[in-house]
Amino acid sequence: MVPPLLGDADGKYRVHIVGNCGAGKTTVGKQLANLLGVPFISIDALFWTPGWGHRTNEELRAKVVDAMNNAPNGWVIDGNYARRIGDVVEDAETDVIWLDPPLALTLPRVIWRTLLRILRLAEPCSPGCPERIMEVFFSRESIVWWCITHHGLVRRREGNRMALIGLDEGSDVERRRMRRIGGWGGELNKWLEDVRRMLQSK
Repeated sequence: MVPPLLGDADGKYRVHIVGNCGAGKTTVGKQLANLLGVPFISIDALFWTPGWGHRTNEELRAKVVDAMNNAPNGWVIDGNYARRIGDVVEDAETDVIWLDPPLALTLPRVIWRTLLRILRLAEPCSPGCPERIMEVFFSRESIVWWCITHHGLVRRREGNRMALIGLDEGSDVERRRMRRIGGWGGELNKWLEDVRRMLQSK
């Protein structure tokens, strides 16, 4: 039986969480990092600079590599930035968790989270990057619009990846390290509980 997390031969976990915005990557990432006792690394927080500036691809790659190197006992990373930083995360990860809830769940979640950020009742995605009504609802760069338009794109991209390294696609665990967690929350809660049980049994 395949465990909920594979880890490496030394029992260390380097987990990459992927999915569309609103899928729960940051929330799950922080929960998982807490369970594993390892740092949580948000690539969003490394990418954006105050005032909605952002780092160059080279700067971001260096930041991510530095964060991973400073976590020798493992890490949990969230973010879909391979187009900007290449394979630095993929080359080091032991597990890939693809959060793939339906758009009917992610879209209201993104809208609610964004409203809380506009009202300064929730932390921004990166320090110094406040969200504003005009940018959120009336811009092509809107996170709400991004959530809608990228839902299918993310599913196709990660679906193709699942075909190559998905645990559901074969039994070669040495090569296959990716699992998909979909649904409305029940599957995710069960998986997190399985992780807790696995760690408690060690």
